[in-house]
Amino acid sequence: MRLLGGVAACVTGLVIAGCGSPVATQVRPAAKVAHAPHQVAAVNHASTADVHALAFAPGNPAGHAYVPAAAGAVNTAHADPVIGNGTPASCTSAAVVRAVGKGGVIKFNCGPNPVKIIMRATAKVRNTSSRVVIDGGGKVTLSGAGVRRILYMDTCDKHQVWTTSHCQNQANPMLTVQNITFAGGNSTGDKFDGGGGGAIFARGGRLKVVNSTFIGNRCERTGPDLGGAAIRALSEYRNLPVYIVHSTFKGGYCSNGGALSSIGVSWVVLNSLMIHNKAVGHGANPPRSGTPGGGSGGAIYNDGNTYHLKISGTVIKFNHAREGGGAIFFVSNDRTGTLKIADSTLHDNPNVGFQTAGYPGIFFLGKGHPIVVHSTIN
Repeated sequence: MRLLGGVAACVTGLVIAGCGSPVATQVRPAAKVAHAPHQVAAVNHASTADVHALAFAPGNPAGHAYVPAAAGAVNTAHADPVIGNGTPASCTSAAVVRAVGKGGVIKFNCGPNPVKIIMRATAKVRNTSSRVVIDGGGKVTLSGAGVRRILYMDTCDKHQVWTTSHCQNQANPMLTVQNITFAGGNSTGDKFDGGGGGAIFARGGRLKVVNSTFIGNRCERTGPDLGGAAIRALSEYRNLPVYIVHSTFKGGYCSNGGALSSIGVSWVVLNSLMIHNKAVGHGANPPRSGTPGGGSGGAIYNDGNTYHLKISGTVIKFNHAREGGGAIFFVSNDRTGTLKIADSTLHDNPNVGFQTAGYPGIFFLGKGHPIVVHSTIN
């Protein structure tokens, strides 16, 4: 976002030209959307040691948003390669790195019990792969141990093979992660293509996340635009959306976007849970004089021109932003982007700086006003 010269004035209760006037929203209680107290309680008390339990039932169990076929889990009946030979010791970081580099449909055979794999290096998708599917079977945690990014894909990174002259808009690789936990990822210091994405960085091709948990991931603490403690996405093929389905994001912190962050990317977030994520930067974007910048989008940070964010069947609560949008920061520079929230609950997502009047926890500059249907926002 590069047009916020007076953004601090766009606060609740003020009518400022260019910031949008307060209007009667469609925010109202919805009987179909629960706060999922049992799931929230489980997440609140989670630690790295017990993230395996969350992987069996991630997301918002009360969410009933329709999941299109394109957003569903991939059939892994004919997986190749398979990581492990039936023992936990056989499921190593090196095996994960090799499998991701090879591509294909990846499953794990690590024994009957949950296993945590400490990643000694970042697993990197090669751009010659048609698709990469990583299925943890509800038992696998990939851990960055607080020191490294876990998974990386960038079609414009020549080190992963330059495959086209239009690297920012190519159909492959198609990356899917499902039934898996990403914990303790950290992309701090990884600045190629802008950085961010403590657990997953994905530029180009397509990205889909299904039935997965992200816990305690982080990226740079300060800086404008960069973000995504869990996921940073750029340049999705033909601006098709990133799907986030039945997934949990907890305890992430980054300069912007304590869970998700992107520039010019559309998202569809279905039946998911985002809780206790933080945007910890300071100074917004462009940075105020004397500040390093950042601090917006406690859970989600979106910027760019024409793109769209749809949230349905999802709970977003107890997230925090030091600047704008305790839950969601959404800026479409040319005012063509849209935000739709349906059958969802956004609760107690404070921000220290600014938000759009009438939409607690949201800062929105886009086409018209956010569309809010059968949802609670407070």
